[in-house]
Amino acid sequence: MTTTVETPSVGGFAEPSQTPLALLLLGRQADPNSERGVECPGDLPPASDPDLVERARAAKAALGDRVFILGHHYQRDEVIEFADVTGDSFKLARDAAARPEAEFIVFCGVHFMAESADILTGDSQRVILPDLAAGCSMADMATAEQVAECWDVLADAGIADTTVPVAYMNSSADIKAFTGKHGGTICTSSNAKRALEWAYEQGQKVLFLPDQHLGRNTAVRDLGLSLDDCVLYNPHKPNGGLTVEQLRNAKMILWRGHCSVHGRFTLDSVNEVRERIPGVNVLVHPECRHEVVAAADQVGSTEYIIKALDAAEPGSKWAVGTELNLVRRVAKAHPDKEIVFLDKAVCFCSTMNRIDLPHLVWALESLVEGRVPNVITVDPETEKFAKAALDRMLALP
Repeated sequence: MTTTVETPSVGGFAEPSQTPLALLLLGRQADPNSERGVECPGDLPPASDPDLVERARAAKAALGDRVFILGHHYQRDEVIEFADVTGDSFKLARDAAARPEAEFIVFCGVHFMAESADILTGDSQRVILPDLAAGCSMADMATAEQVAECWDVLADAGIADTTVPVAYMNSSADIKAFTGKHGGTICTSSNAKRALEWAYEQGQKVLFLPDQHLGRNTAVRDLGLSLDDCVLYNPHKPNGGLTVEQLRNAKMILWRGHCSVHGRFTLDSVNEVRERIPGVNVLVHPECRHEVVAAADQVGSTEYIIKALDAAEPGSKWAVGTELNLVRRVAKAHPDKEIVFLDKAVCFCSTMNRIDLPHLVWALESLVEGRVPNVITVDPETEKFAKAALDRMLALP
C-alpha cells in the first residue's frame, strides 16, 4: 500500500470544563484515569480566517462536479460546511463509489477511510486526503507484520485453521487484506453482531482486529458469550502474552487496540453524570470500555446515536459518549433537549481534526491549479484481498 504526495452554554449545549486539568495537551499529559495511551489534545484552535471560507467556496465552485467532498461526523463545523455528504467512514466510501463522474474524491476524515474509498471507487477516480498526518491511533495499533506474527502464534497453537479473522472497518487496508486472504470479513459498529454470527458459522474462534472493546462488547452483549470466553492478545508480548491453553480455550481472541477518544470514558463518568443530571439517559458508542457500555442506557454506532437523539422526546436529557464535535453539533440541532458530553474534560479526535479549513482550501485550490495532492492509493494486491473481505461483509444478510 502506497501513499503519494462546561461551562458556558452555547445554543443549549453545556461545554465541558476547560480547566488546566481538562485541557490535557497532546503528547504532554495523559489522564491517569483513562486507558493507557489515551490522551486529550485539549480545545480546538479558533475558527479559521473568514477569507478561507470564501476561497473554499470559490475553489469548490470552480471544480464543480469534478470534485466530491466527504465529511466524517467527527470533523469540525467549518469543514462539514463544505461536505457534499456526511456520515461514518463506510457510508462515505460507498457514497464516493456511487459518484463515478467525480474525478476527485476529497475525504475529510482519516487515512484508513481514504483507503477504503480508494478500494471501492473506480480506477479513474483519485482519492485525496487533505492532510497526510490525519491517521487513526486505533488503526495504527495493528500492523501487517504484527498480525502475521499473531497468525503464526495461532498456527503453532493448532487453532489457525478454526479461527476466522474479523476486522473492524477502522483498520488499515493491509489489515483488511489480511482478513480477506484468510477467509474473514469486515464489520462496522452497526453490523458487528451479524459479522460475528457469520464468523462462528465458518469456524470455532474469532480473531477480532483491532478494537478490543467493540469485539468484547459485541460478543458479550449481543452474542451471549462470557468475559471468560475472551482473551486479549498483546502484540508487544511474546505469544501475545497468552498461553497455548488460553488460546485454545478462547472463543474470542481480541487484539489489544482501542479508540483514543472512546477509551477516555470511564464508569466514573457515567456515575458522575447520573448524579449531576437526574433522569439522564446515557448513550455511548460500542468502542467504549465494557464497564461503560454495561452501565449505559443505550449503545450504538455513530449513526445510531444521531438517530436516537433525533427521535428523542423534547425535554429529555442525554449524556453522550462519543467524539465531542459530533455531540456538540447534534446538541445545537436539538435545543429542546438537554444533550451533554459524557466526560467533563474537553477532548476531540486529534487526528481527525488535522483536516481543518486551511488544509481543505489548499487541497481544493491545488486541484483548481491542475495539481493533485495527497493521493491515497492502495496497491492492486492489497486491494484485491481487502475488497474480498469487504464484499463478504456486503453479502451479509
